[in-house]
Amino acid sequence: MKEESRGFCFLKCFLFIVSARQWVSASRNLRPCNETDYYYEYTECDSVGSRWRVAIPHNLGTCSALPTPTRGTDCSFSCAAGEFLEMSAQQCTPCAAGSYSLGSGVRFDQWDTIPAGFTSLATYMDPGPSGEESQACNSSSWTPQGVYLESSRDECTVSLVYAVHLEKQGSVSFSYQYPDNNIFFEFYVQNEQCQEMAQTDDQKWIKLTTNGEWDTHTVNLKSGTNILYWRTTGILVGGKMVKPVLLRNIQIEGVAYTSECFPCRPGWFSSAPGSSSCQPCPRNTSSNKGAASCTPCPDTQYSHEGWSQCKERPPCSEKDYFQIHTACDSEGKTQVMYRWVEPRICEENVTGAVALPPTGAREACPPCNPGYYNTNDSTCFPCPPGTHSDGTSVCEECPAGTEPVLGYEYKWWNVLPSNMKTSCFNVGNSKCDDMNGWEVAGDHIRSGAGGSDNDYLILNLHVPGFKLPTSLAGMTGSEFGRITFVFETICSADCELYFMMDVNRKSTTVVESWEGSKERQSYTHIMTRNASVSYTWAFQRTNQAQDARRYITDVVILYSVSVTNVQDGVASACRACALLSQSSQRSGSCIPCPAGFYIDRDTNRCQECPPNTYLSGHHTYGEDACLPCGPGSKSNKEHSRCYSDCSFSHTENNRTLTFDLSSLSTVASLTIGPSFTSKGTKYLHVFNVSLCGHQGKMAAVCTDNVTDLANKDMGSDSTQFVNSVDSFICQSTIIPADGRGFRMALASQSISLADTFVGATVDSDLDGINARPELFSDNSKGIPDINFFYRSTQATGSCERGRSAVMTIRCNPEKTDRGQLTVPSACPAGTCDGCTFHFLWESGSACPSCTQDDYHQIEGACKGGVQVTLSVWNEPKLCTKGMSLPAKSSAPCEAIALWLKAGVGGGAFLAVLLVSLTFYFWKKNKRLEYKYSRLVMSANKECELPVADSCALAEGEEPEDDVVYSHKPSLLGKLRAIANKREGDSSESVQLKSSQSERWVWG
Repeated sequence: MKEESRGFCFLKCFLFIVSARQWVSASRNLRPCNETDYYYEYTECDSVGSRWRVAIPHNLGTCSALPTPTRGTDCSFSCAAGEFLEMSAQQCTPCAAGSYSLGSGVRFDQWDTIPAGFTSLATYMDPGPSGEESQACNSSSWTPQGVYLESSRDECTVSLVYAVHLEKQGSVSFSYQYPDNNIFFEFYVQNEQCQEMAQTDDQKWIKLTTNGEWDTHTVNLKSGTNILYWRTTGILVGGKMVKPVLLRNIQIEGVAYTSECFPCRPGWFSSAPGSSSCQPCPRNTSSNKGAASCTPCPDTQYSHEGWSQCKERPPCSEKDYFQIHTACDSEGKTQVMYRWVEPRICEENVTGAVALPPTGAREACPPCNPGYYNTNDSTCFPCPPGTHSDGTSVCEECPAGTEPVLGYEYKWWNVLPSNMKTSCFNVGNSKCDDMNGWEVAGDHIRSGAGGSDNDYLILNLHVPGFKLPTSLAGMTGSEFGRITFVFETICSADCELYFMMDVNRKSTTVVESWEGSKERQSYTHIMTRNASVSYTWAFQRTNQAQDARRYITDVVILYSVSVTNVQDGVASACRACALLSQSSQRSGSCIPCPAGFYIDRDTNRCQECPPNTYLSGHHTYGEDACLPCGPGSKSNKEHSRCYSDCSFSHTENNRTLTFDLSSLSTVASLTIGPSFTSKGTKYLHVFNVSLCGHQGKMAAVCTDNVTDLANKDMGSDSTQFVNSVDSFICQSTIIPADGRGFRMALASQSISLADTFVGATVDSDLDGINARPELFSDNSKGIPDINFFYRSTQATGSCERGRSAVMTIRCNPEKTDRGQLTVPSACPAGTCDGCTFHFLWESGSACPSCTQDDYHQIEGACKGGVQVTLSVWNEPKLCTKGMSLPAKSSAPCEAIALWLKAGVGGGAFLAVLLVSLTFYFWKKNKRLEYKYSRLVMSANKECELPVADSCALAEGEEPEDDVVYSHKPSLLGKLRAIANKREGDSSESVQLKSSQSERWVWG
């Protein structure tokens, strides 16, 4: 590259010499040149650092006899600030009045247009559907706004580029505002080969600034060509309009020399020669470009600081004045007064002008705030330590066994409290610095008028630290104090209220913000560590760059502010505290209760909370301060938090299912996407989940890396507030490195979805949170799903009760032990309403522990006198861990089983018995037939029996004889008697009954 550069310089010099010879030959008949016909320039420096001064004509062919080239100053030569190199004498000369010089540097502080040499380059690296580059960014650029340069607010990557050649080591510094981390902002330097220069992290990463405040960033530069890049990219995932980056006062040091002075821009001046900078014209004055002084405006005109021209004063209107409440006088009276907004730009004595309203009637002052008492001169003073007051009575000492409740409670606004300050910031200049941003108004404090609609109206409350009450001093919970305020916004434009927090004076972060009109509401923020903190309310009527006051009626009203456990706070009341035992010599003194203990109402002694309960955090009096943990949860040792120990039991149909979820205890991650914004920016949602275990520690961490390197020097005090979120479930928005030209993936908008574990149950509802099982496919395994319910108590503008999350654990043997996390297909971002998030975790380890009901035994055939018994899981197997399958067992056996033998033997015996009985009865029947026939034959021999037809009854004849068996023998007995009639002496008598009562006996 050096050889190419030298070749280029040689070619340039050769063409210059040829042109000069041609010009000399053509100008022999021209007049000699004078000093106004040409100017001097230096040639390129050679390898030894020397150069030549050459005269260059303004117009070729107008004169001849230019001065011959002379050796110039050393290439590293430079003049001091306020001087320039006069080329004729090659000496440093002071700049004239109305101009300035940086000596060896250049400054850009006028942004009516983008200065020459700067380029605004918009790129969009994501290709379109057909591979073509998107044209959506053609209109995106850095926009000049007079005194500053404003970045693009969209998702396009817009670079402000400036190339400068330094003959020696130098630096670049610029003032900027970077209030919104939803814009990625970086500054880097490339060399002439477009290779990025080596930069440390604090040089490349830009720190965030507080709304309305300017910061300065400085980077060292090497000699040679330096290409400077200021690059921004909006991250519009949430659909919220981002705050732009603002640049002003770019100054570059290290150029070899300055051959001329820069004239002061319009509205600025430099009154003395040799100035290194210009000053803005005061109010009601103006100036043109290169002015040495400012011209006063006529009486009918006005101007603000740094204006280049005066404007006619408009007639005064209601927008030009505001009301204030005077401080209480010695009689305890106050009144409403009206004042013009300063600086007053309107004219009173013209047609159509509105006069300043008269002062209102005197009225009684509001009472003192709680913790203060009223003196005879109507001034409120804080109560002495150990005493309390409600603001309307004198201070009284706290009774024995009680302690004061220290804090701040402001609900009456006669004067601004001593620990509160109000101010005004303007993004462009300081024309509202001497104004009050907020004004007290009796029962509220409200935003003031400001100088323009895009001013930031600031109200600041400083808290030196927090001090837990004696009874709470032993607690290990995460709450040290809380701030609660009630507010209301009334807006007709795009106003926004910011609530910010500055921890240990090291960093300022936006805790919450509200856009547009908001009804009267309360907001609470909990302090999780003991530190010095400043709370700030900043109100801006519009974030559009303008210098008008059209939305003066847009206001924010703050009704009350209370902060608990303040180190130097006052007491509005006393509360019971824990006491020593009666046997102690110091009985009656308040003592701190150990962690997890509450104060018994009857004895005022410390009592440990029952098992599986937790202390509410800011209340320890009475057993009701120990709140029960939800189902499926237990408390940690300090009773400060409930959590799941990774075990769960459920009884159903007389069967108890036991779940061991320890395999799911490590932090799991779920990436959702990619999704695309309206302009096609690809982004991902990443969720980190800490389901159970860890003794209740919230092990899931989400970190923003947009500004984490820039804030690494802030220390641990602010890092946890700014860059990371600890939670049971947290979410980050990721813009991947591929496709946008970033050198790394961007993580931003980290939020907590679950800082409180509510409980685990198979039910779909718990504590007002619904699991909505219809969002996921039906569970076909027969094992009930376990729903883990979480809540984030920090309220947001869209979620008044805070966010909540439900993690549904489902048994799926087809998954691994770690399983798979998914979100509902109907809610691809994990939430359908933005407040409740739903997840499904399918895992093999989410199945219940195995018991004896989950397997059965199979007995094998008897082989070789041995029978084997195997245990087999029921299919499908829906259990894990727990009981193992019994080992295979074997037992001796015979080829024919004993029961089979007994069965065969019994069957044979019954068969023989049946055959024998059959044969017996057959023989008996034969004998009976024989005997019967003998009987019939014998009867015919002794008396002839009537013929068959004579035995019948004649028609109409009644039967006369009945046969009566005296003993009613059975049929078998009758047959046996007939058969034995002639064989023995015994006989069976049959009694015949007739009308003559004659008896016949058969013998």
